[in-house]
Amino acid sequence: MLSLFATLPWNVLDDAKRPLFFLLVGFILTFVLARLNTRVTRARGGSALGVGSIVTPGGLHIHHSVFGIVGMVVAGIMEFALQPGSPWIELFALVFGSGAALTLDEFALILHLEDVYWTGEGRASIDAVILGVTFVTLLLTGLTPRSIGEVGDLVAISRWVGSALILSGAAFVIVSYLKGKLFMGTVGIFVPPVAVIGALRLAKPSSPWAHRRYADSPGKLERARQRDEGFNLRWRQRKHRLWDVIGGKPHLHLPHRHRHDDDPGNDPGGGSTRPRI
Repeated sequence: MLSLFATLPWNVLDDAKRPLFFLLVGFILTFVLARLNTRVTRARGGSALGVGSIVTPGGLHIHHSVFGIVGMVVAGIMEFALQPGSPWIELFALVFGSGAALTLDEFALILHLEDVYWTGEGRASIDAVILGVTFVTLLLTGLTPRSIGEVGDLVAISRWVGSALILSGAAFVIVSYLKGKLFMGTVGIFVPPVAVIGALRLAKPSSPWAHRRYADSPGKLERARQRDEGFNLRWRQRKHRLWDVIGGKPHLHLPHRHRHDDDPGNDPGGGSTRPRI
């Protein structure tokens, strides 16, 4: 079977992009199946795919991110150790992509160290998945970070110029991330002007940049809050509605966490704290 797999016509993708393509396919398919499984399990109380919650006799709930981490570690080690050709490299890429999807699907749980999968905070997992798909897709399209592409031309003139180009591009990306503009920072890796715009605009009030840099500038912090409560809030609500279509609408709330304005169960009697199935 593997020999047949190796003889398939791969002219659609060149050798360099093929593993990345399989990684993306594994990522998307696994994420779709994982979310479908958890949504049906929540709705019907049982798994449509025959994969329910794994709970040990001692009551330990093993989340699917554990299997994702194991898959990524095994696939990564095998790739570095064997450095195989086709079709094994495509197989390892598929496993790695599937593991990454299972891990990022529970990114919010890892971030908060708490089961927030079906709460408003759980939408951070969808943020992570969208960023991951965006990053891999941009690489797959052949769009490389512009700074890297220009270094080859500039190195003949001056290595210092090439180094400065890379560092300046990285600086804008890092500042965008610190200002809470993760999507702009990610796209800015490949399209530097996007990172420049993200770095120059006001930071989100909850970002590390605002906490650190706006502490002595009440005016900037207030303007950041007004922007966040106005334009950004409207777009965030639209994004949340789209994220709920993709990943399912949150129905739980943890009492000790801040409730989002557009989360369900804002009434005093709503917002069960029952753990997810």
